Amino acid sequence: MIPNSDTESTNNESTNNMSHKKVVLAYSGGLDTSFCIKYLTLEKGMEVHALTVNTGGFSAEEITALEARALKLGASGFKAIDAVPHYYDKCIRYLVYGNVLRNNTYPLSVSAERVFQALEVAQYAQLIGAQAVAHGSTGAGNDQVRFDLAFQVLGEHLEIITPIRDLKLSRAAEIEYLQKNGVDWPWEKGKYSINQGIWGTSVGGAETLTSHQPLPEEAYPTPLTKTEPITVSLQFEKGELTGVDGKTFSHPTQAIQALQKLAGPYAIGRDIHVGDTIIGIKGRVGFEAAAPLLIIKAHHLLEKHVLTKWQQYWKEQLANWYGMLLHEGQYLDPAMRNIETFLEDTQQNVSGTVFVQLHPYRFELLGIESEYDLMNSGFGQYGEVNKAWTGDDVKGFTKVLSNQLKIHHFVNQQQEHHD
Repeated sequence: MIPNSDTESTNNESTNNMSHKKVVLAYSGGLDTSFCIKYLTLEKGMEVHALTVNTGGFSAEEITALEARALKLGASGFKAIDAVPHYYDKCIRYLVYGNVLRNNTYPLSVSAERVFQALEVAQYAQLIGAQAVAHGSTGAGNDQVRFDLAFQVLGEHLEIITPIRDLKLSRAAEIEYLQKNGVDWPWEKGKYSINQGIWGTSVGGAETLTSHQPLPEEAYPTPLTKTEPITVSLQFEKGELTGVDGKTFSHPTQAIQALQKLAGPYAIGRDIHVGDTIIGIKGRVGFEAAAPLLIIKAHHLLEKHVLTKWQQYWKEQLANWYGMLLHEGQYLDPAMRNIETFLEDTQQNVSGTVFVQLHPYRFELLGIESEYDLMNSGFGQYGEVNKAWTGDDVKGFTKVLSNQLKIHHFVNQQQEHHD
């Protein structure tokens, strides 16, 4: 039940204690966070500072509209932080280095974003001397944990306020409350829930709540508009995408956005991810991530050519842990910095060009060019010619290699006879 602003909020002792507190709200402009502004100002008497952390999902025009709405709802202040470059430098590049795909499918689009939005909110609250932080997460998903965890670690003595979770509100109840308090804006719920960022867009709907239904074509925000195949070259420098089709960019985020613009119209990178949530239940979500999947797969192919067997093996082990810990909000764990150091060190020779062909709904990795390519014909060509060894060398090598297996089979055959 939502307290009545005319009675309960003036008589409630805890409300009086909250009055005039400065709170930073993680603000997206949707129904939940809009409700939070009105509720915290009207019922709790708090000074709300709305903070929008842009991780690649908002245009300049949308940011301007968000500010106007926040202030009209009663926020004392609004700030938008462009976190895209920082988000890339501190997170995305390691996801590329590690070829990180959650359950071999999902490029951690929303998972990573939420962590960095939470970090920015906690830091901003400290900067302006706020006593509390707030977010609009419900009690049913991963985001509540990601926000709370960052606030617990970085917030020192900050109070964490979560009106939607604590009041267990339905969407209808939120709309009714806002209308009652003079906010009669259109809040039509779209058939599909879309969350867009530079590292992919998540798509949720009735189908993703089932275990068998796929998302229909119209669920995806980027429709198929290109059908003629084209070949694209991707330039990597020490593991980072620096160029597309020969055009070099000053920062990898610009290269990512250019590739997304090029590949998105082919409807590439669509899939549905099924995974284990932080709170212990299974979750299913659709996504489209043309640029992230192209980059990860192209980067992985380049690594196959330039890294040794054991470099690739240990990268895969540690990167899997990195993705899991990031997904579960554990970005601040020092082990993450240790893994990042390892991943970055493996990228010294991951430079070259990868050629990719784009088709409707799919892409094809054609090959690579790199001065560090270990397919060096000076040593031989697989299945064709050997230059660095002789047939006799292989005979001796194979004989020694077989020793342990021969001993194992001999001992166990002897044992079988005794049995």
